[in-house]
Amino acid sequence: MPGPVQSIERAAAILRLLARGSGRLGVGEIATSLELAKGTAHGILRTLQRVGFVEQDRDSGKYQLGAALLHLGTSYLDVNELRSRAINWADALAARSGEAVRIGAPLEGQVLVVHHVFRPDDSLQTLDVGSLLPLHATALGKVLLAYDADLTASLRGGRLESYTRRTLVSATTVKRALTKVRETGWAAENGEMTPGEAGIAAPIRGYGGLVVGAIGISGAVERICDSEGNPGTKLVAQVRDAARAVSRDLGASRW
Repeated sequence: MPGPVQSIERAAAILRLLARGSGRLGVGEIATSLELAKGTAHGILRTLQRVGFVEQDRDSGKYQLGAALLHLGTSYLDVNELRSRAINWADALAARSGEAVRIGAPLEGQVLVVHHVFRPDDSLQTLDVGSLLPLHATALGKVLLAYDADLTASLRGGRLESYTRRTLVSATTVKRALTKVRETGWAAENGEMTPGEAGIAAPIRGYGGLVVGAIGISGAVERICDSEGNPGTKLVAQVRDAARAVSRDLGASRW
């Protein structure tokens, strides 16, 4: 089994040192603190600077944590706060609806499942936490698309991937669906990702009303939808109520 990579360990030590410090640190200070040769410390710092993990002050020449690393940390905290705030409401939604509940957040043009509550029965189910779902073919994804112009822009330029015969594959049809999501405050899917499976989702908002994620249920079409293929109004209300509750916990005053 391969051993630790010394350069990575040293880079991590430098980042921890900068994170603990109250201000910027010079190469000499970093080298002394970590018992590294000054040239070694400087080489690692230059590499970390190229990838945006540290920044160098032009006047003093000293280093501090960079914006790229801070952004990664913020993204991690955002996702984990979303999950921690939503857990109890997701459990309650699963109990009320009798269906599986998933919470999703945007990640690199897809939906990252950050929490998953199994359908409360004895059926065999697979944990979806960490899975990536398509934006245009899922209720969770449609919610995220409807309130994020940057994500919507990523769909331009041709047909989208088809998962079933019901998948929305043109930008025009997706745009029309997103308009409806914004009008109603919730999204649905019906056999668009997986044949025979339907879903309902609603937006989770944070401070200022910004949509930071989505919560939804998924299950067999015959349980989620009526005979005409429309989602049940009771289930829609339950999903929206759960989304509002999580949003309130995240500081969205309107909800």
